[in-house]
This record gives sequence, C-alpha cells and structure tokens, in this order.
Amino acid sequence: MIEIDWQVLHARAIEATASAYAPYSGFPVGAAALVDDGRIVAGANIENAAYGVTLCAECSLVSEMIMGGGGRIVAFACVNGDGDRLMPCGRCRQLLSEHAAPGMLLDTVSGIRTMDEVLPDAFGPAALDDYAQQQRSEPRG
Repeated sequence: MIEIDWQVLHARAIEATASAYAPYSGFPVGAAALVDDGRIVAGANIENAAYGVTLCAECSLVSEMIMGGGGRIVAFACVNGDGDRLMPCGRCRQLLSEHAAPGMLLDTVSGIRTMDEVLPDAFGPAALDDYAQQQRSEPRG
C-alpha cells in the first residue's frame, strides 16, 4: 500500500500553478496526483479563447428540441456565417450522441457520417444502463 503524503501533493499542485496558461480568467489552477506506481503527476489549466462556458449551436438546438417535446435527432448539419460546414467539437459530439436516433447522420466537412463514426465507442445512457443491469445481476458478497 502506498502512503499518501497530502502535504507533498498540495505543494506540487501549488508549484504547477506557475505553469498555468490563464490569460483570459487570470485564474491559474494546478493539480497533483499520486499514481499507483508511486509517481506524483501534476497539471495546470490551459485556457482557450473559446471559453468552455460558451453555449454552442448544438446546445441551443438540443434545448429547443427538449423544450418542444423531446425526440431524437435523425440528421444534423452545422455551418459558419459563410455557410461552410463545421464539425461539432468533442463536447458537442457527446451532447448530440445523447440525443441521437439510431443511425443519426451528420453533414461533416468530410461528407455524411454516422454518429458512431464521429464519436466511436461513445459513453452515454446505454453504458449507464448496462452497468446498472450488471450490478443487479451480480451476487453481492
């Protein structure tokens, strides 16, 4: 069993804040973790001008769909102000996957693709249902 030195982890996290890239918020964040092989790993926040709190077009589309009665998305397209196709970011692919009909299609920069092609092995409600089913069927010890 590995002994956890919380003071060392705390100090490493503080050190990591010096490497943060936070020009927008001015809010550096550092983190540290003990790995099962005994290593301590650290990380810092790296911001992007496209702030993570932005609500993408996909978010408002899904909200509108749910507020209007629900359903599943069968086909999807996204464009910029010039009408050029855009590929949904990873976050939005996850969101779309959650609300996709089986075989949902997306009009992407590389042609028509299925949701499974743009987000293979997606985590979603089916994974949670499978896990819950497995937990109910396994004997408790």
